[in-house]
Amino acid sequence: MHVTSGLFEHMVIQRTASGVSDALVEGTCEGSGEVFARVTQKGKAIKGLGNSKVGSAARGKFKARIKGIPIGGPYDIELAIGRASQGEPLVVKDVLVGDVWLLGGQSNMQGCGWIRDNAPVDKLVRAFFMDDRWATAVDPIHNLWQAVDEVHADLSGGIRMAAPKEGWGGCPGPSFGQEMRRLSGVPQGLIACAHGGTSMSQWDPALKKLRGKSLYGATLRRIAKNGGKVAGMVWYQGCSETNAQAAEVYTSRMKRLVAALRRDTGCPRLPWVIVQIARVVSFGSAAEWNSIQEQQRRLSDVIANLDVVPAIDLPLDDLIHISGPGQWRLGKRLASTMATLTGNRKAGPPPIRFKSATVETDKRAGTANVRVEFDHVVGSLRAPGLPTGFQVTDNVNDVVFRVDLHGQAAVLKTTVPAAEAAGRFLHYGKGCSPVCNITDAADRSLPVMGPISLGGKARALLPFQGSVLVSTLLPSAGRLETLDYPDLSTLKLEPRSFGQFCDRHVELEAKAPEDVLVYFVFRIDCPQDMRLHVSLGYDGPVKAWLDAQSILHDPNGTNPANQDIKSIPVTASAGKHELIVALGSNNGKAWGIFLGLERRDIPARLIKQGPGAYRMPRFI
Repeated sequence: MHVTSGLFEHMVIQRTASGVSDALVEGTCEGSGEVFARVTQKGKAIKGLGNSKVGSAARGKFKARIKGIPIGGPYDIELAIGRASQGEPLVVKDVLVGDVWLLGGQSNMQGCGWIRDNAPVDKLVRAFFMDDRWATAVDPIHNLWQAVDEVHADLSGGIRMAAPKEGWGGCPGPSFGQEMRRLSGVPQGLIACAHGGTSMSQWDPALKKLRGKSLYGATLRRIAKNGGKVAGMVWYQGCSETNAQAAEVYTSRMKRLVAALRRDTGCPRLPWVIVQIARVVSFGSAAEWNSIQEQQRRLSDVIANLDVVPAIDLPLDDLIHISGPGQWRLGKRLASTMATLTGNRKAGPPPIRFKSATVETDKRAGTANVRVEFDHVVGSLRAPGLPTGFQVTDNVNDVVFRVDLHGQAAVLKTTVPAAEAAGRFLHYGKGCSPVCNITDAADRSLPVMGPISLGGKARALLPFQGSVLVSTLLPSAGRLETLDYPDLSTLKLEPRSFGQFCDRHVELEAKAPEDVLVYFVFRIDCPQDMRLHVSLGYDGPVKAWLDAQSILHDPNGTNPANQDIKSIPVTASAGKHELIVALGSNNGKAWGIFLGLERRDIPARLIKQGPGAYRMPRFI
């Protein structure tokens, strides 16, 4: 007899809701007849499993179902065809019964940091390594250089990746497993499925027909190899979605992936706990990075039985990968959340969640204080040193100068009057690599969040855009009354990346007192027909066109270049559009422009659900 699925030495069998095994075991054999099982612990047969009929064998194959093994172990399981086998029975040793979890996603789940020194080991926490071998869960458990499934070589250029340096490969899995065992009291199994750098399109459930040549297919194969039942998914992915095209469809792709895995495992409420992506240094787009984080923060509102664990405060070992000690802390956070999600009474509350933000007037200074309340804080909010990570902005300038922590609230002291704070935007963790250090007494971080509008209704906004084509300095056109739509081929356009303010004041001042003209060219792609408002700020005479049609002329533009000087309603059909702004230098006094977009045809209920609930235009 040879087992092909469902029963292996050192494995963890997923328990049923009744707390016993129900393992489907399949394999090949030479004999035929009834299959019997004997289950022992320390040499003593388990009651009711001393020599039980569990299946049958015929035509070179056998199938058996081993039910009723209690939680715990380790057990030895003997399988034989007939009560008196002609040869020695097949003996599978050191088997546990408990909970089995999938570990999926990209590099921070795979483990690309240095392993924590002297990390504890628990022999009742096991891993199904990528070479289809069960053993004690000790990093690195994502041994991709030995992976059975072809996809892991295909994603590395068709060859197996090289084994890493000793001490590399720490992931949150072992810590998660050990904390889950502490909370549940039962053995834990981890099925390693992650691969660094992978995108949602590479995890597409539609590729499952490729089996081991796709990530989703390989995951299903590994589940089937171990009997077809798991307790849930632990997921860290999203860094590869931080571009305009992928960010736009991230939430819908996550909904599809979760639904598919629940369908394919036969568990319609299979628990998912995911990590809100953390930091990245000197890489990527802040707007799309924050978009993915905000969509992840809101996923539990649109996907049932899923929760999200923040990681923004954890240290890195390089520009993007969480350190070994940080991964250990993350694993414990994931376990606490999974235990809560699955109804474990020993677990604490769900992850910290944003509750409300209100603008108050400081009694002493008369300036605005923003009081930010949170739910599910254990003890009180705390920080080593000065609390950092909050911003209140007008999309450019932060007005917070101090943060005070009071129980479940953070009070942000600002430099502006209360009337000026209303309408600005609240953020925690704005940008790609913010410094965020606020946790609760259980070492759980605040979530990255924002933009959250302070006062007024929520709005569907794109940040002010700083990536643009700009012209050379051109002869003055005065107050632009007679300026016609330009021939772009004559403007010698070149790409520039500014902040959120397209600032050319150094060049314009150098020409003063001569008056000159500059053009800014923005290209926009709309995924569907939509009504937009173009938000334009400027500090000189200005004229603007959308698709060669004039939408604004203000001959009296002057300093300062405040945002939203004009909000111009336009209708844009699905497809690509060109928005051109001409700015007169005002004899060297002008600096540049702000340009942002707001979608005005989105129902309020969808805006409240977050960016993943509706589609927005994107700058290209």
